[in-house]
Amino acid sequence: MCTGRGRLATLAGVPSLFRRKPADLVEESVTQVTTDEESTAARSRGYTPAKGRETPKRPSAGRRPGTPTKPLNKEEAREQRRAARAEAAAEFRREGGPRDRGPERLLARNVVDSRRTVGTWFFGGALIVLIGSNQAMPPIVRLLSNLLWGLLALGVVVDSVLIARKIKKLVRERYPKSTERLGSLYFYAIMRSITFRKMRAPAPQVAIGDKV
Repeated sequence: MCTGRGRLATLAGVPSLFRRKPADLVEESVTQVTTDEESTAARSRGYTPAKGRETPKRPSAGRRPGTPTKPLNKEEAREQRRAARAEAAAEFRREGGPRDRGPERLLARNVVDSRRTVGTWFFGGALIVLIGSNQAMPPIVRLLSNLLWGLLALGVVVDSVLIARKIKKLVRERYPKSTERLGSLYFYAIMRSITFRKMRAPAPQVAIGDKV
């Protein structure tokens, strides 16, 4: 019994270091509830870092570029579109399009551009034939117009055959493993041969008479 009473006296005499007062417990509970409410409100409005921390930066990717401060008027917009079209046309004339890619296509262009072709006169002759074939013209004029048309057509056919034969020979010599279809190359070269030299795209890279 004495031992038990002694223990009770010892426990009673221990300082209250590990005990919490009721007021402290109430204050801690209020602080915890307030902190939880502030955290919930912060998440609902968007995260805001605590003071003393660096504010995270939003990613710049995906931001819309700033709109011009001064909008273009109709004349300026028209001039801008005209300049863009001129630049695109100049680039196409220099480099051509997807159908002009490949060493075989370049070879076909050089074969055509290195010679004078009858096809360059075809459309001009067609206009003369159209005028000369009018029923109001004398019979001799209509006859000469039809004769001129026949000669032009024959000349284009002969010239196309010669161009195709040369392209076939050069492609087999220089690109024996080429997968380019010869028929497609022939058509590509013939269409170029009936186009005026100054209007060809890409622009000619060889002069007339140069060896290909």
